[in-house]
Formats: sequence, structure tokens, C-alpha cells
Amino acid sequence: MKLNFAGGVSALCTLLLCLAISLFHITEAEDPYRFFNWNVTYGDIYPLGVRQRGILINGQFPGPDIHSVTNDNLIINVFNSLDEPFLISWNGIQQRRNSFEDGVFGTTCPIPPGRNFTYILQVKDQIGSFYYFPSLSFHKAAGGFGGIRILSRPRIPVPFPDPDGDYTVLIGDWYKSNHTTLKAHLDKGKKLPIPDGILINGRGPNEISFNVEQGKTYRLRISNVGLQHSLNFRIQNHKLKLVEVEGTHTLQTTYSSLDVHVGQSYSVLVTADQPSQDYYIVVSTRFSSKILTTTGVLRYSNSAGPVSGPPPGGPTIQIDWSLNQARSIRTNLTASGPRPNPQGSYHYGLINTTKTIILSSSPGQVNGKQRYAINSVSYVAPDTPLKLADYFKISGVFRVGSISDRPTGGGIYLDTSVLQADYRSFVEIVFQNNENIIQSYHLDGYSFFVVGMDGGQWTTASRNQYNLRDAVARCTTQVYPYSWTAIYVALDNVGMWNLRSEFWARQYLGQQFYLRVYTTSTSIRDEFPIPKNALLCGKASGRHTRPI
Repeated sequence: MKLNFAGGVSALCTLLLCLAISLFHITEAEDPYRFFNWNVTYGDIYPLGVRQRGILINGQFPGPDIHSVTNDNLIINVFNSLDEPFLISWNGIQQRRNSFEDGVFGTTCPIPPGRNFTYILQVKDQIGSFYYFPSLSFHKAAGGFGGIRILSRPRIPVPFPDPDGDYTVLIGDWYKSNHTTLKAHLDKGKKLPIPDGILINGRGPNEISFNVEQGKTYRLRISNVGLQHSLNFRIQNHKLKLVEVEGTHTLQTTYSSLDVHVGQSYSVLVTADQPSQDYYIVVSTRFSSKILTTTGVLRYSNSAGPVSGPPPGGPTIQIDWSLNQARSIRTNLTASGPRPNPQGSYHYGLINTTKTIILSSSPGQVNGKQRYAINSVSYVAPDTPLKLADYFKISGVFRVGSISDRPTGGGIYLDTSVLQADYRSFVEIVFQNNENIIQSYHLDGYSFFVVGMDGGQWTTASRNQYNLRDAVARCTTQVYPYSWTAIYVALDNVGMWNLRSEFWARQYLGQQFYLRVYTTSTSIRDEFPIPKNALLCGKASGRHTRPI
């Protein structure tokens, strides 16, 4: 038998070429990867003029920005060079089907000192402005936070021209005391004093500037990464055009100043359309007995002189002003989101809710120490992350239903509070605030529609004033004093998700719980398996993740 060598080689080449093309298409179809290596260390910082022990990432305070595009895979290797366990959480990143990577102690084991952990995240179907922060102990009071921006894919239209510049602006209240001192204060059952000042990008008064050129427009991604205070942001003689809120393109309303409540993120456009000089950037506290203020500078490239006159004043304790502004923030229904279809194509107002959950906070004493609760339960963390206990079916870590879906009216007690809800249900959550402070709540894993907010007690009649057409979708919402806020959320993301107060001392002392969005399905279409590199701790120690 004769072999046609030339024909065989030709066939082999054709086969290899087909395989190469096939592999190329597979590679092309896969979403891009972005790699980050972070070393977390202590370092001396002087944000308010005194030396403090800060938490740095790659020597930076605040930490480096994460730049990404919709659907990117983010591979973030975090090496913990501190002398205590450490975790990073990703405020607003939804971790679709993958709460294992959420970076709070209810889902993820801490990174031990001298060890590393690689987060594998995907910013699936998301755009917008968010931030990351350290979630354990009281580390957030020492730094370790930074901005996250998710750009739209090239072919997805954005409802405004590309800006001439894009700045991350991290604002927040700050203490001169080290985080260990603050934590020890809370552990003794005491309340924290008023913060000492306000920072802009980790800098104190008059220490930060943003450079602009005459006639050009800039995007400012403003996040309140502080510990408790709502803050008002303004720029002398300049308008702020709101364009995006936590992943939602908004109606492009223009404001003279903007309230940014703790944990929230906004994108505004600012046009350098004033005479060429320097202008004050001002950030001040809202609803506080003592008004804290800091300033930065908007600096024109051809500036004719320094800032002049007093910094512009802003609102202080006016609740109605802030409430009316919040109600004016609405979704741009015709703009695309992360996908090309308009944001208004999802008609949330036409969907029947399957459950109503009412949540009410309360302060109180337990065993002589200050605690805070939701529906009378003050959360205490077990030694094993709830998600790992759930995955490995470890008993004795938590019990479903350990918190009621309505206020009980009883006294505060300690428990590991977990509320269960069904996968693919569409729920109404009402935050009822019966206290004389403004509150701010965040839900991991989701974006929800803020359908209503008003003063007084919520009743079923309050639904008559809901915005069922163009309410903004976001992940953090404020609740005004003696008021309520209502949200709608489609529970389409299986997992164990933290719902918490963004008032960080309250969160630390129990004002949080976990929402277990559950399905009996074990399909990866509903939830990913545990990561191969997952750290195991507590009662999960010695278990196995899955074969490599």
C-alpha cells in the first residue's frame, strides 16, 4: 500500500490550521483578564498633620485604582504583610454566582499574616464607579481603600461624550487615632467620638488639587469611603452634572452641590468654563452637630491666581433639601447600561413582589456594652464563614430564620442572623428608621431600585407614592431620620450576601445580617462551585475545595 505523503501532510496542516483557528476563536470569545499584585503593609501617614499607622497597598494611601471594562476578569493577588488577618471587599461588584469571593467574613476566610490569596472576580454585566475597602476589624479607619471604575465596552453607546479627563475622588471622615485604638474603644462597649476631619483622596485641608484646562470637561467619580458621615460635595462657581450612580446612567441633572451618603458613589461631569484661576473644592458634613469641612483646589492650567474669597457654603442640617435631591436622581431610560439595550427595557414596576421585608435598627446595651441591631438581632460572627458552612453542610454555625423579616419590638439580643429568601423571587425591602440620625445601608451582590422614601412610618399606603418607572438602581441607599426608604430587588444571584449599615461602628457592633438567596439547584448556571484556592478556616479547616 502506498501512502500519499503530500496529501497526508496537507490534511495534517489543514487539521492543525482548523484547530488553531478554533482555539483562536475560543480565546477571542473569552473575556479579557487583568492581573494585579498587591502587597498590603503598614506605613506612616499624616493625613491630618499627625503621624498615624496607615494600611497601604503597594506603598500607596489610598490604594491604587482598578481600571476595567464590562465583563473583564480581575485576578488580584493580595499578599498580607500585616501582623493580623486581612480581607478586602469590593463595594458594588456583584460577584455574580460567586459570593465566595465577596471578601467579607461571612463568605471568605481572612488572609493570615504572611500569606496571600488571589481573588478571581468578574465584573459581569456591570459599568460604573465603585470602590474596595478592608472589611475586617476596624481596618477601614486606617486606609486600604481605593477606587474601581468599570468602563463600557467599545461598541456600547455611552450617553455623553468621552470626558477630557477622569478622576477618582475618595472623600470620607477621618480620625487622628489609629484604628487599633478605635477598635479597642468599641470593644469596651463605648461609642466613638466625632471624627477629627475630612479627607479627599487621603489628604487633609488644601493638600489636594485636580488640574483642568479651560473649556474642557472632566468626569469625577466621587465615593464616600468614610466611617459615618454623609458629606456634601461642591466646587466654587462650577456646576455638577450627574451622569452615573453605582452602575446606572442617570438623567443628566445639574446640581450646585451633591449629598454623598456614606458608602455611596456618584459620577459627575464638570466643565472648566470659568475665568482661569484656582477654585475651591469643598466637602463638608451633613446632619452633624459639629460641621466638619475640608477643601481642595480645582486648578486651571493657565490659572491667573490662587483661590480667592471664602469657600462656598453648603447645606448643613436641612433634610428636605437632601430628600428632594435624592428623589430627583432617576434612571436614564433610553441610555444603554452594560448591554446595548436601553436601561428602561426592564420594567420593574410591572413585576409583582413575592415578599415584603421590613427592617428597623435599634441601639441598646447587651451585657453592659453598646450594641446595634436590625429587627432586634445584633449580629455576632461565628468562627467559620457562613458560606463555607453552607457549602460543606457544617451544622452549628448558623440557622436560617435567626432574624425575623419584620421588626419584633423586643429588646436587643445577640445571634448570627441569617434571613433566607428564594432564588428568583422579587422582593420589597423597607428600611424603617426610628432614630434621630441618618442611616445608610448596603446590600452585597445586588443592584436594587430605590422606589420610595419619605418621613414617618411606612404603611402599605406608602406604595401609592412609589416611583415605578425610572427609579435609580444602586447598591447603597440612605434612610433619613424618622423616615423610611423602600427598595425593589430581583433576587437573581444565588449566595450568602451581607446587608449592613455603612455607619462603620454600627456595622462592627452588630447592625448587619446575611441574606441567604437559596436554590436546591447545583447547576453552575445558578452558582459557581467553591474556588479551588479558597482559604479554609474555623470548622471548615481540613476540608477540601475541589480537585485541581
